[in-house]
Amino acid sequence: MLSIIEKINSVVNDFIWGVPAMICIIGVGLVLSFRTRFLQVRKFPYAIKVTIGRMFKKKEVVDGAMTPFQAVCTALAATVGTGNIAGVAGAIAIGGPGAVFWMWISAILGMCTKFSEVTLAVHFREKNEKGEWVGGPMYYIKNGLKKHWHWLAYLFSIFGVLTVFGTGNATQVNTITTAIDSALENYGIVATKNASTVNLIIGIVLAGLLALILLGGIKRIGQVTEKLVPFMALLYVVFALGVVLLNIQNVPSVFSSIVEGAFNPASVTGGVVGSVFLSMKKGISRGIFSNEAGLGTGSIAHACADTRKPVKQGFFGIFEVFVDTIVICTLTALVILCSGVPVNFGSAAGAELTISGFTSTYGSWVSIFTAIAMCCFAFSTIVGWGLYGARCIEFLFGSKVNKPFMLVYSLVAIVGATMNLDLLWSIAETFNGLMAIPNLIAVLLLSGVVVKLLKKYFEKEKE
Repeated sequence: MLSIIEKINSVVNDFIWGVPAMICIIGVGLVLSFRTRFLQVRKFPYAIKVTIGRMFKKKEVVDGAMTPFQAVCTALAATVGTGNIAGVAGAIAIGGPGAVFWMWISAILGMCTKFSEVTLAVHFREKNEKGEWVGGPMYYIKNGLKKHWHWLAYLFSIFGVLTVFGTGNATQVNTITTAIDSALENYGIVATKNASTVNLIIGIVLAGLLALILLGGIKRIGQVTEKLVPFMALLYVVFALGVVLLNIQNVPSVFSSIVEGAFNPASVTGGVVGSVFLSMKKGISRGIFSNEAGLGTGSIAHACADTRKPVKQGFFGIFEVFVDTIVICTLTALVILCSGVPVNFGSAAGAELTISGFTSTYGSWVSIFTAIAMCCFAFSTIVGWGLYGARCIEFLFGSKVNKPFMLVYSLVAIVGATMNLDLLWSIAETFNGLMAIPNLIAVLLLSGVVVKLLKKYFEKEKE
């Protein structure tokens, strides 16, 4: 039975994260870019000014809402995850250094897609029975499109609920236990045979922490993410920049290999990766998977923001993709390529390749840092996806199911810590990709609304 499920999932996964899906995501990104006259490039300085400027503004928010900064931190919490460490390494190993170039291209287009998603989410949001702002793809489909499109909202929500337990929770917890086990074994604190007991304890502790945060409601989620996300991002950026600076002599040749490898991968990989298409596929799919532009999930967090200007919050979508892909994913790539660690092109690789980039530069002691970084990245993803799952199940069954869902979601951490999750990871990745289909259709159909809101916003700004 399991083998049949595995085969079916493999076929669907190859399609979802393959060429058709990429064409759709890139295609919608291009349409939106042309319709907004490449807003993400044209107004990039303005977007950075608006977003960073608002981050440092302290203000009281109404009940049932987050500050705009808390909203972007919650979205980043779910977006910046282990994919930034392991996923980039995998893309370089299979697609060569050129995959990084295509990852940048997907990010540039993704900025506009995410801007549109966030703008629509805030514009079409509504208040639930508890007086909390709720929004996201299911709400801009419901409130922005005609009735015959409403089935897309339910489809998105169903895929969302099916995804959160795997992508958002169990697989992330598994990453945390692996990182902690590795660090403890390296220092001889825990023997390999006792790892299962340690993992169970970690699972119980994480379940308790998650329940404490998630059952505390929208404000507590915002308070946790606004402290955790800047800390983990800054910590990672500082250590990664250190690797780059200590290997500064390699930077010009690395950037050269990234550009050359994008159009002639064989020349950089010694013929192992000879296909431009493979390099493009790996880079684009990894970029999309990392920044979630096109999946619509990040807009769920942004809809909770205490703001009256959808477009202004939309600029946080540009900032989010920039931080996730252009900054963090690029730094991961530079850690691998600048450090000079051997890359076995054509073979699968994960976090261990990124970690070896750090250890070859700093020494084995840095494994403690990588363990902390991976734990922070994974835990923030669990918290962010907890909110996404709650909003999806609330759309399907009402707000009365929120607390039971949060409790079950928290307890799944114990499963993630103690079980082999190879198949679950693959299935969750498939459902994650399936969420993109109803969202992309909706964003494309509502692109005219985005253009109107954008025009109206800048007309008011001129006054």
